[in-house]
Amino acid sequence: MTFIKQFIRYHFFLGSFILACSCNNPIPDLPDSPYVIVLGTTQDAGFPQIGCNKECCKKQWQSNERFYVSCLGLVDPIEKQTWIFDATPDFKYQSEILSSHNEGKFLDGIFLTHAHIGHYTGLMDLGHEAMGAKNVKVHCMPKMKNFLSNNGPWSQLVNKKNIQLNALQADSLIQLNERISIEAFAVPHRDEYSETVGFKIKCNKQSLCFIPDIDKWSKWNQNIIDVVRENDRLYLDGTFYENGEIPGRDMSLIPHPFIQESMEIFKELQPKDKEKIHFIHFNHTNPVLGIHSHSAKAVILKGYRIAQMNDIFVF
Repeated sequence: MTFIKQFIRYHFFLGSFILACSCNNPIPDLPDSPYVIVLGTTQDAGFPQIGCNKECCKKQWQSNERFYVSCLGLVDPIEKQTWIFDATPDFKYQSEILSSHNEGKFLDGIFLTHAHIGHYTGLMDLGHEAMGAKNVKVHCMPKMKNFLSNNGPWSQLVNKKNIQLNALQADSLIQLNERISIEAFAVPHRDEYSETVGFKIKCNKQSLCFIPDIDKWSKWNQNIIDVVRENDRLYLDGTFYENGEIPGRDMSLIPHPFIQESMEIFKELQPKDKEKIHFIHFNHTNPVLGIHSHSAKAVILKGYRIAQMNDIFVF
């Protein structure tokens, strides 16, 4: 299939799916096999961002369109199970969307990447002031487990058995059921309170990687080119598009790979590998948030993808 055909098919599917999932229309027929669904695409503070009335956010304050914080859902329609990757500030909305993919049932577990506000603070909705959940499984790394256990208000969730913490080990598999396994792997990032991990979801001899936060690809002990080639889809840190995006700051000092920087690293990949890459976790200043912007089109024309709400990957 030519690139132009791929480009047209991608946007036709994307537009049809978003239209079907908006305006209270029914959800389209869902896959019979396990799948991952994108439940959010923005950086921790969301879009629009609090206190921002600059051009990047001005129109969004008046819009009814929602941009949730970066998050993935995993659905196994065979076992009637669901899991969510990160408990964001939009957790209550995202868990409700995920429930709609599983006959209204609440999720079976949460996997946390790290202790930055956009990735775990949604746990508060499980507390006795809110849902009053019972023993929801929260899978996290040892330092993250210690952080939640020994710092309020999160420790109250543990003490009241709203959540049940399960310590992960880097590079070890967790078998969720007979067809799905999860592997956490360490990535370099600002680790003030916990480690930072990405996740690999394996099912039906396919795999998907989720790395919403990383300092720079060059700081990782893995070769990101090899990681791309070895997996079938990747949701990768696309927080910022380019240097200069935030006026008055030297963004080379901000620990995220710019999308332009990543595309330069990935430029020698084959088209079939480039199209696996879906950038995610966009800051409110990132111009690719407007899928029809010049920057977004430039990314897509180079063969990459920009994560959108309700994107689905079927295993």
